[in-house]
Amino acid sequence: MPKTAAGATGILGTGSYLPKEEIGNEEIAQRVGVDPEWIQRKTLIRSRRFAAPDEATSDLAARAAENALERAGIEAGRIDYLVVSTSTGDHPQPPTSHLVQQAIGAHRAACLDVNVVCSGFVYGLGLVRGLLALQPGAVALVVAADVYSRILDFTDRRTAVLFADGAGAAVLGSVPEPYGILDVDLVGRGDAARLIRVEAGGSRQPASHETVDAGDHYFRMDGRGVRDFVMEHVPPALERLVTRAGLTLDAIDHFVPHQPNGVLLTELAERAGLGGARVHRTLEKYGNVGSASVAVTLDEAARSGELADGDTVLLSGFGGGMALGTGLLRWQGAA
Repeated sequence: MPKTAAGATGILGTGSYLPKEEIGNEEIAQRVGVDPEWIQRKTLIRSRRFAAPDEATSDLAARAAENALERAGIEAGRIDYLVVSTSTGDHPQPPTSHLVQQAIGAHRAACLDVNVVCSGFVYGLGLVRGLLALQPGAVALVVAADVYSRILDFTDRRTAVLFADGAGAAVLGSVPEPYGILDVDLVGRGDAARLIRVEAGGSRQPASHETVDAGDHYFRMDGRGVRDFVMEHVPPALERLVTRAGLTLDAIDHFVPHQPNGVLLTELAERAGLGGARVHRTLEKYGNVGSASVAVTLDEAARSGELADGDTVLLSGFGGGMALGTGLLRWQGAA
């Protein structure tokens, strides 16, 4: 059985938070102008959650963080590093991580935001794994949260039926070998950056009447291009990481991927050779919650008791950038 790298960093507890308002396919179909059956057939999504008018990304992130801290049995004041992954931050400045820090009382933590869209949770795990290896005994909190309902164009059925709001989190610290994060692989592909984008609101196209009138602050995605990218690049990334860890794909017990589309996930698991793994899915009830999707799905798997002591868990985030984040864990069950 492979040993973890220096520091033996692992997940001590997970948490998530989904807004209360549930939006079914009937309602979203009326807003978009399609048939509810079309949404179900094309995506396998049945419902999704939208944040309340007074909820921003940091609010969802703080709730998920508190749930993870409670499950880990760790107080917020013990957190040394706080990483928040989001592409829909509360403001351009200050960083959303600092707002979450204030909300949960993690006052001694170093804070930073990560924006690699749907790969962000796995990127966060990789970052804090390195930090904790340099500081034995430190504790980190990785939170992934997005509020896509605020940047969706409801005249664009290709995106409006998919995306929703949510947050997931994990507390990381020292764990005994052979548990913990076995390896992480992070890849950026800026040559495909145009596949997923929000055109306006930054220094290239500052906010103006013209950009707002043109709808350039809305989320845009080349769905077919994203699908082709995922099918070409994700299976080799999964095999590369598993092989590097000294395992084979048929030794993987659980596959926890980003949740873009149910049809795509089915094809991806088959293409990647993960037929023997339990593929965890939450998109049917939550939709695509962006950077939060891997974290939310991992938390549901953990809380349901489906992850047994010693199980291998393969994480896969992929999305805007384009970015790929792959992680391999050996799960430590309850003592």
